[in-house]
Amino acid sequence: MATAYFSAATFTFLRALARNDNRSWFIANKARYERDVREPYLQLIADLQAPLAKISTHYVADPRRQGGSLFRIHRDIRYSNDKTPYKIWAGARFAHERRREIEAPSFYLHLQPGDCFAGGGIWNPESATLKQIRNFLADNPAAWKRAAHTRAFRERFEFWGGTLKRPPAGFDPAHELIEDLKRKHYAAGHDFPEALACSDELQPLLIDTFKRIAPLIDYLCAALDLEF
Repeated sequence: MATAYFSAATFTFLRALARNDNRSWFIANKARYERDVREPYLQLIADLQAPLAKISTHYVADPRRQGGSLFRIHRDIRYSNDKTPYKIWAGARFAHERRREIEAPSFYLHLQPGDCFAGGGIWNPESATLKQIRNFLADNPAAWKRAAHTRAFRERFEFWGGTLKRPPAGFDPAHELIEDLKRKHYAAGHDFPEALACSDELQPLLIDTFKRIAPLIDYLCAALDLEF
C-alpha cells in the first residue's frame, strides 16, 4: 500500500525554522521536528532499503537516528561565517557501503520549502577524485554518453553545479566531451513540488528516479574503482 510520509506540517516547520534559526526556538519546537520531519523521514529511509538493494547491493538506506542516511539538522559552523545553528532543509544521502574509505557517489533526496529535488552523483569532489573522474571520462566517452547523454536522461535530469570557464589543465580542448570535462560536480537530478513530497507518490517517484540515475552512479563508481 502506498504511503504518504510527509505533510504540510513538515514544510510549515521548515519555514518557521528558516525564520527562527536559533537554539531557543528549536528546543521549544523540537517535538515538531521529531514528529513532522525526522520520524517520517526515517520511516521513508527504512522503506527504501529493499527497493535500493534491487538497484545496487552496494548502496545503503540506513534509518539509524544517528550516523545513518538522514543528514543531521545541526550545521557545522566551525569554519563558516554563517553562524545560524540549523539547516533549514532536510536531506538524505543513500551512500555507498565504502563511503568511509573512499569518496563515492550517492543517491540523494532534498526537502525544502520551494526547493525539493532528488537525484544522485558526486557533489564538490576533492581535487584528486575530480581528476580521477575526468581521466576516466576522457578515456571512456562512449560509456559516459550512454549514461548521461541519452534522450531519456536529458528529458528527466539536469546536472547541478557550475563548470570551469576553460578546459581543465592536461585535457584536450577539442575532446568531444570537453563540456563534461569542465564540470566541477558530477551530480544530476530533478525538482518536484511540495505537494508531491506530501503525497503517496513520493516513494514511487524516488524509486523510479534512483533507477533512472543508476547508470550515472554506476559510471562514477567505475571511475573510482568501486563496485556497483
